[in-house]
Amino acid sequence: MSSLRLLSAMRITALLLLCAASGAQAQLRLPSLNLPLPQGLDPELVRRPAGRLLDSRVPGDLTGLRLEQVTQLLRRHPDVIEADPRGAPAVRNEILASSPAPASLARAAALGLTVVREQRLDELEQSIVVFAVPAGSSTAGLLAALRAADPDGSYDFNHLYSGSGDAATVPAAARGSGATVGLIDSGIDTGHPALAHAEVRRWGCNGVPKPHSHGTAVAALLVGQADRFRGAAPDTPLYAADIYCDSPTGGSAEQIAAALAWLARERVGVVNLSVVGPPNEALRRVVAAMVKRGHLLVAAVGNDGPAAPPLYPASYPGVVGVSAVDRNGRPLPEAARGPQVMFAAPGSQMVSAAPGAPPYRQVRGTSFAAPLVAALLAPHLPHPDGATAREALARLARQAIPGPVPERDAIGLGIVGTDLRVDPARLR
Repeated sequence: MSSLRLLSAMRITALLLLCAASGAQAQLRLPSLNLPLPQGLDPELVRRPAGRLLDSRVPGDLTGLRLEQVTQLLRRHPDVIEADPRGAPAVRNEILASSPAPASLARAAALGLTVVREQRLDELEQSIVVFAVPAGSSTAGLLAALRAADPDGSYDFNHLYSGSGDAATVPAAARGSGATVGLIDSGIDTGHPALAHAEVRRWGCNGVPKPHSHGTAVAALLVGQADRFRGAAPDTPLYAADIYCDSPTGGSAEQIAAALAWLARERVGVVNLSVVGPPNEALRRVVAAMVKRGHLLVAAVGNDGPAAPPLYPASYPGVVGVSAVDRNGRPLPEAARGPQVMFAAPGSQMVSAAPGAPPYRQVRGTSFAAPLVAALLAPHLPHPDGATAREALARLARQAIPGPVPERDAIGLGIVGTDLRVDPARLR
């Protein structure tokens, strides 16, 4: 076998192993957890070799991982998920309409579309109507026909969004400041030692907790606190929206929009979204409404590589796009590049909380850089306000430092939160 083929085979094997790994991996489909969830740190873990406290698996370069997950998702659930013309996953046979007028509803009905759900986003002065595509019809074909029949309307697929990472001093300012922080992600394990004392207000899944590794890791980086672990803002109330709920169609544009409306209603100033996906018209409109209200939406830019097309919501105007750097300040090779990058923060050689045992695992990716930036901004924007949001961004920009690779499209305005990285050595 030639050296080129050998390298290719090794890369494919490593990618498949990554996709199969169970530890704190961001997924499009979020499987149920069968392990009992800890209510506190098991004393037996302390008596065992110190390595048992931390999963020592080091996540590698994540380039291509999300696309492989999309492929697997489409293969496993063809009955409920389909690909749009660009290959992005979406809920099968559904079309979203943003704030449709009565005439728009009539045009949709004339094409054979029926209304199956409506999300009223009163706080954002919008609504989202979900149309069902008749059996045997093409979603893409009917979407094109609807856009042609109603060019002034706003229609799109019900796209699915995934986490953007792999999981293998602000706190003093936050205390008593009235600050809150929002999280749109998978479910979190509030029984974990790092989150057991956090003030968490939940949304989604009909009130039933559905803990997952990705959401737990991101939440702990935001507000977690334990003996040897400290999140970026541990005394800040967390408003956590689970948009996945252990469903293969979780993480849809419709669910993200509804979660944003909830956070708008609760007047949460800063919201972290460590999720990525394609551009979507319904999501774009909701994000724009949030930005106009004075919220700061902090989003991971993704790990598809520096040459990949931009991912969303990080690339929408007004969103604080966050990339990731290693402990030496160098951008991760898989991290996205481009004008959507506003800041960079630590995103590798670090640990966060994980459900089950061991309770902490190494994490990597822009998913885990974004919450550090959100936590830095939260104390300065307790409630949405445009002028205050701009001041908070300007203050953070003044704190940013250049890296050894000072390209604007790699680190944006600079690197922040370098002191917030929890080194794996602390938990070994």
